[in-house]
Amino acid sequence: MALPTATLVFLATFSLAVVAVWIARMVMERMGMVDDEEEERAPMPSFLDDEDSPILLREAQVSSISLWAWLLERFDFVNRLKLTLAQADLNWTVGRVTASMLLCGAVGFAILGGIQWLPVWGIALLAIPVAMIPHYYIVRRKNRRWAQIEEQFPDAIESMSRALRAGHPFASALDTVGNQTPNPLGRELRKTFAEGALGLPWERALGNLTERLPMQEVSLFAAAVGMQSKSGGNLSEVLDKLSENMREGAAIRGEVRSLSAQGRTAGYILTALPIGITMVMMYVNPTFLDPLFQEEAGRIMLLCAALGLIVAHLVIRKLVDIRL
Repeated sequence: MALPTATLVFLATFSLAVVAVWIARMVMERMGMVDDEEEERAPMPSFLDDEDSPILLREAQVSSISLWAWLLERFDFVNRLKLTLAQADLNWTVGRVTASMLLCGAVGFAILGGIQWLPVWGIALLAIPVAMIPHYYIVRRKNRRWAQIEEQFPDAIESMSRALRAGHPFASALDTVGNQTPNPLGRELRKTFAEGALGLPWERALGNLTERLPMQEVSLFAAAVGMQSKSGGNLSEVLDKLSENMREGAAIRGEVRSLSAQGRTAGYILTALPIGITMVMMYVNPTFLDPLFQEEAGRIMLLCAALGLIVAHLVIRKLVDIRL
């Protein structure tokens, strides 16, 4: 299938899908499955539209398309994807992410369909990583954000300890530290304070914080505050010790990352080496690798080699990804 033909097929399929969604929405409205008055509802007050508005007042919308939202709510992965989006601090809906994944997969399938010697099952397998590009971006953003929070958290805990020693209650100390700490940690602390100030028990508000930031440091902080609220004690001393232990843990993690850097570099080299050798061989002797592209067995071998490289790279990354 030539590339222009594949592009036309993709555009036609996408257009038909849009028309089908529009028709299904009209049918569902007549059947009463969609609320006709949702556009007439009073808008949310402006102070709740801010990105720092407390999450207990904001209900994440699965999708702005009612039919797509109705379909997605039938699957279990929606809640996990919602949590991942919240952890990445993205205001995307689940419907937007899934539609982007389907669009990337369709584009990848259409482009790969222009390679005539690729079998259909090979095109489908290679289109799956292309479809996962939006999810890869979300996970990468989440990991980068967590790394920033891990770096900021010991200083924030120490500042909270100073505020407690100065006579501030826990809620006031949390509010002060949240306003003084830069994002992304400052935003999370302000959300937690807003939830507690609006009447949510502090144990539940801190539990929401640990759900959004499932890191060991945040769990220890929430456990220390919860234990102090039940049994009493000097919370400032506990936070000082916790801050010191966090800094020692960050130093150990940095040392482990430096020691595992060689393994990560070796993984990149081993992945790129077969590709580089193939390109050099094609440049030096272009006809030498013709059987791999012209014969059916050779094409299957090339496809299996590409999939093997991807799997091997993921395995190496998993082996050198040491978490403490």
